[in-house]
Amino acid sequence: MKFKVSVIGAGNVGATTAQRIFEKKYADVVLVDVVEDMPQGKALDILESGPVLGTDSKIIGSNGYEETANSDVVVITAGIARKPGMSRDDLLLTNMKIVGSVTEEVVKHSPNSIIIVVSNPLDAMVQHAYNISGFDSKRVIGMAGILDTARFSTFIAEELNVSVESVNAYVLGGHGDTMVPVIGATNVGGVPVENMIEKKN
Repeated sequence: MKFKVSVIGAGNVGATTAQRIFEKKYADVVLVDVVEDMPQGKALDILESGPVLGTDSKIIGSNGYEETANSDVVVITAGIARKPGMSRDDLLLTNMKIVGSVTEEVVKHSPNSIIIVVSNPLDAMVQHAYNISGFDSKRVIGMAGILDTARFSTFIAEELNVSVESVNAYVLGGHGDTMVPVIGATNVGGVPVENMIEKKN
């Protein structure tokens, strides 16, 4: 039986996540959103790329959670997006309600799944999903660290005009203004980045 991943929220992040999972042939995908016809349309577009990508993976769109039943992984991207001038924390109350509601549906339909939270403010949403789900802490994950590390690595590669594959970097802490790039552990091809980029940059 094929692995099953449900992505909740069919906005830019959710649709892109669903597409990447589909094209990498990792799993069959269910894309869910409250907006009528949107997840169905996006899922159909992705499905019809299968012959070009050489994948027989399946993807469907839905406005309900029944199709997500028995998912192995559920990725929560649902929530309102930041607008100019907003901090991630400005989203807290609205997105807590959304993530809480989604988590209840996940527990109901996929009680053995792993939850990956992407909605902002990320750290608070992960804690909220964990509290509501009652799942073991190893089954409720936030994606912030990998994203912030990838962004940091990209900035370094662009500044030095090197391949991102040569950059070894780490970012720790919350997903937001409190994140900390670990400069002392960052290197490019083994050379400390402090020796390559001026501190003002």
